[in-house]
Parts: sequence; C-alpha cells; structure tokens
Amino acid sequence: MAGESVIPEVEMNAGADQAAATVRVTVVQAASVFYDTPATLDKAEKLIAEAAGYGSQLVLFPEVFIGGYPHGCTFGLVVGNRTAKGKEDFRKYHASAIDVPGPEVSRLAALAGKYKVFLVIGVVERAGYTLYNTVLTFDPLGKYLGKHRKLMPTALERVFLGCGDGSTIPVYDTPIGKIGALICWENRMPLMRTAMYAKGGCFVLSAIPFTRRKDYPTPPEYTFGGLEEEPSPESVVCSGGSVIISPSGTVLAGPNFEGEALLTADLDLGEIVRAKFDFDVVGHYSRPEVLSLVVKTDPKAAVSFVSDAEKTSAEKRDDVLKT
Repeated sequence: MAGESVIPEVEMNAGADQAAATVRVTVVQAASVFYDTPATLDKAEKLIAEAAGYGSQLVLFPEVFIGGYPHGCTFGLVVGNRTAKGKEDFRKYHASAIDVPGPEVSRLAALAGKYKVFLVIGVVERAGYTLYNTVLTFDPLGKYLGKHRKLMPTALERVFLGCGDGSTIPVYDTPIGKIGALICWENRMPLMRTAMYAKGGCFVLSAIPFTRRKDYPTPPEYTFGGLEEEPSPESVVCSGGSVIISPSGTVLAGPNFEGEALLTADLDLGEIVRAKFDFDVVGHYSRPEVLSLVVKTDPKAAVSFVSDAEKTSAEKRDDVLKT
C-alpha cells in the first residue's frame, strides 16, 4: 500500500503477442448499499466469493460501486444557487467516499488475495474535499495495482466530481493479460479510446448496476429530481445491461436487464491477435504520418511548493540558458 503501483504499467505500443490461453471472468451487476460503505464492502465480498466459486480469475464491479451512483440527486443545484439540503446531500455523499490509499482499499486488497482474483472495482474516491469517479485494480496476491480517475464527468456529474488527468490511465500487464479500465462515456471519447488501443487490444467487460428506488434512502432524506412524482419502491432506476464482448464484436454474455446478476464467460486470448489481423488501429491500420495522438501523462496539481534550494537551482539553469 506504500506505492501507487505494484505491477509496472504496460509500455505504449508494447505489442507483444499473447500466447493463446483461456481466462474466466465475471461481471457483477448489482446495487450499492447507498450511504453505507461498510455494508457495501460486505456485499462486495459475498459477490467476489460467489464469482471465485465459479472459477473466475477476474471480477469486475460497476462504476462507483463503493460510494454509490446518486441517481436522481440534484444536490440542490440551479444556476446561480445551491440549497442547504443540497449541500447536506453532498456532505453525506462525501462521507460515503473512500480515501486512496485507506482502510477500505486495504480491505479490497485483502479480498482479492483471499479469493485469488484480479479485482477491478469502481469507487467514489475522496481526495480532501474533492470527489472522483475512480476505478481500482488489485491482483490475486492481495496487492493494490493502481487507479484510473474518470477524465471528464458526464453532464451534472461535473458539479460534484473532479476531473482526472493523464497520470491515471494505466494498463497492467498480468499473467492473464493486459487489464485497463474506462468509465462510462469515456468509452465514447475517440482519443481516449485510441490511447487505450495503444496499450493493448481487448475484450470489453461492461459492468452496469441494477438498482430500484428501494435501493436508495426514502424521502425526504433522498429525493429524485426532474420527475413529476416520486418513484415507487420497486421502480427500476438503473436497468443494468451488463455485457461481455470479444475483440471481434461477438457477445459472450449478456446483456442482462432482468435484475442483479453475475455474468461469467471464458475468454480465448488468442482472439485478440486474430481480431488484430483484421484491424490494428494503432498498428498496421494506422497512418501516423497523417494522424497522430499525444497523451500527456504527467499529473496536474493545483498547488506546487518549491523549496529555496530548488529555486536556486532553477535560477542557475535560467542563467545558463540566457548566456
């Protein structure tokens, strides 16, 4: 837990062929226990244990499973005003988020080690008073590998979530293949997709929660904005649709719109190379002399402190450049 990364990130354009192998994976389609992070972690363990019982080597959870997705919540926002209740809603949501690293991350790492799976799980990450839509990855040895923060929150998410940067778009080279993550509409961002293509061809595992109104606190504590009337407890809020798709576009499992579920499939990793024969978007099918992409992977900080010694060194460099 001391460092941000244990397994080295895949080099851009590494391109080494993967030996044909079969990997069993499970996608979790389930609801968080809203405003109750300990209970959500308990639920996650039960689902991980069930997936491991199927022989799965990788288990994927939906975005912000830990912390929950605040469907219908407006946080009291209208242009030019914020309500007292909306600010209190944010306080409670902030309290349900987790620090990375932190005790919840340690528990998730322990669960990955206990059940011997690669665990990829969405969380609401708390960094001071800013929240991020973040994906964490763990290995079967119980090690935290690193995180991806969503680059651009979608629509109203922008008022309660911060933006990620290029320093957290990792892909990890593991014994079961390369593992990376995009969140929600990042999958629609052409340049973000191109950056991921450069780090490895892939199967797509899409985990979407299935939630009903009863999965959220009752009114007036939690209300749904933009609706003419409050939904009934059994009303479907998020209808799932989780799916597993091969590199050639074949649907291997799902989509499931019926309720909470675990979707499991066996992935033939040789399919990656077979699909690349047709279309390698950053390889034989690219035209870098016409079209190219630069990905800036340095972290962006709002505040940087420079010591007197560093200032002196920088000033000396400037003097050298001037002469």
